[in-house]
Amino acid sequence: MDNEHEVPPTYTALALQTSCHAVNECAGRAESAARMRETINGINDQIRGAKAFIGPDTRLVVLPEYVLTGFPRGETLGRWKELAAIDIDGPEYDLLGEVAQSNDVFLTVNAYENDANFPELYFQACVIIDPSGDVVLRYRRLVNIYDPSPYDVWDKYLDIYGIDKVFPVARTAIGNLAAIASEEIVYPEIARCLMMRGAEVFVHSSSEVGSPQLTPKDVAKRARAMENMAYVVSANTAAIRGVRAVQESVNGMSKVVDYIGRVLAEAGYGETIVAWALIDIGAVREYRRRPGMFNVLCRQPFQAYATSYAEHHFLDANTLDQIDLPASERVHPFFFERSKAVIERLAADGII
Repeated sequence: MDNEHEVPPTYTALALQTSCHAVNECAGRAESAARMRETINGINDQIRGAKAFIGPDTRLVVLPEYVLTGFPRGETLGRWKELAAIDIDGPEYDLLGEVAQSNDVFLTVNAYENDANFPELYFQACVIIDPSGDVVLRYRRLVNIYDPSPYDVWDKYLDIYGIDKVFPVARTAIGNLAAIASEEIVYPEIARCLMMRGAEVFVHSSSEVGSPQLTPKDVAKRARAMENMAYVVSANTAAIRGVRAVQESVNGMSKVVDYIGRVLAEAGYGETIVAWALIDIGAVREYRRRPGMFNVLCRQPFQAYATSYAEHHFLDANTLDQIDLPASERVHPFFFERSKAVIERLAADGII
């Protein structure tokens, strides 16, 4: 990748719009683990079929958010860890590595996972696995309304992992890859921090409400691509099965957006492989290196913004270090009340 004479790659990226089979109503870990294995086997079949249809140059496949488990719907912290959180060296990642290897793709998955450094918590992670089956990137979601994040244990997390593991970028044979989780696409700072570290392709695992009209997330996908001059490959669920809700509300809108903000491919509703497009890494590098009004990177006065960010605190860090949140606690009320307190403080300060 550092060789200036090396020809930058062109390849196909697929945002695989597939269904999630939730584990919320499983009796225990044995049942939820079996369901996850079944989901992974189904994904393997879908990728194999997609490559046969799209072509062997399909090198990047992005899966939807929490595709193995669904999301917590009122479970306690301990219960969701039992049902859904996987170990970083566990069998689920081994199976996903086999999927990437057997299909010769870079595979992006979003899952809840355990961390031995934080045994009482779980994190939501985006993981990229390369065609050899090895994990080349692990990004933990920073902005989350109902689940723990690294920001909630910020000082300890930075001490262990450092800032570059908070905003990781994988330099690979198919370009510089970085991950954005779900709703984080509407937070421009996350994509910006990844771009600062060289990201050229944002993989975006999502499970979002589908609509024939533009939604906030869908607007944000175009904006993050254009303002960072990077591709966005965004995969949505086709449905969440096994929950007592309108299961296909989170459906459609998987897409590939180019570095100008143009939608190259977009899925309709249902399980589908139509959200695929060519990724031209050479083109994005050339575009970034040309001066002109279109180049929104080379004129960014970041130092001018730094003081405002340093002086204003909205959501405080380390909030889970300041309380004892037992595994029996239902996490939704805690995180909801925390957000409410922030809003009240900002209103009192005249900011909102």
